[in-house]
Amino acid sequence: MDTLTNLRTFLAVVQSNGFSKAARQLDVVPSVVAKRIAQLEQTLGTRLFQRTTRAVVLTEAGERLRVRAADTVGGFDALVRAVGNDDGKLEGHIRLMAPTTLTTLFLGSALVEFLALHPRITLDVSLADRSVNPLEQAFDIVVSGRTAHYEGVVQVPLAPIDYVLCAAPATLLMQPALSHPSDLSTRDCLVFRPTGPNWAFRSARGLVLVDVQARLVADDNRSLLLAAERGLGIALLPGYMARPALAAGRLVPLLPDFPPQEAWFKAYVPRRLERTARITALCEAIARAMSSLGDDS
Repeated sequence: MDTLTNLRTFLAVVQSNGFSKAARQLDVVPSVVAKRIAQLEQTLGTRLFQRTTRAVVLTEAGERLRVRAADTVGGFDALVRAVGNDDGKLEGHIRLMAPTTLTTLFLGSALVEFLALHPRITLDVSLADRSVNPLEQAFDIVVSGRTAHYEGVVQVPLAPIDYVLCAAPATLLMQPALSHPSDLSTRDCLVFRPTGPNWAFRSARGLVLVDVQARLVADDNRSLLLAAERGLGIALLPGYMARPALAAGRLVPLLPDFPPQEAWFKAYVPRRLERTARITALCEAIARAMSSLGDDS
């Protein structure tokens, strides 16, 4: 009985949310997956899944195992690579989650170049505009611009995010000029779902918070940019998204005396992987790719 193989199978079932999908991922038949899970449940003396005709749901014991299993399997893989890799070249598998638009604009080519430079690295990239706990979702690196703190996870700063409050010139023609962030509460605004409708601005007296009313809520900034250019509302956009439209006059900046609160893109990495060479190298490559986010050119 190979407990490590059974743990890998358990993680595959969790990630794919089903025995059949896990079997395809592992290139085995579903009965093999079921057998391995049964062996693992026998070893642990507890049920790990509640199975129905429509879904596979983790039991309480399964939830506890989910976090620890990723650490155990990852630690073993790191040990094997450390012992077996004598030439110092990077190798191994990396699971990465990163924001959609950011990856499309800046990270995609950097990830391809990273693979070209390191032939022994394999990479699995998921695009999502939200922050998740890498331990719970079995990711090695999660890139996010949201503020989050997870036990057992370190934060690696990558690049600052300079937000720009902006709108199309036509949006402002028929309305009174904005003089304070509180004026936004009566205007149509375009809201990025992951950060929500509570916008923060800097002032001489500290942060000013305002709850805006959303004309549009979207999961990606590109949609908000297009809506802003069409005059549908006021947007709070990352500078790297807004700058071309600002330079072309399709958007104009608002409230220059109240700059939006700055945030940071960070890499969230399980603590056990903090000093792993391939993880450190990829974080550095991502940071280099993002170094131009603040460029005005």
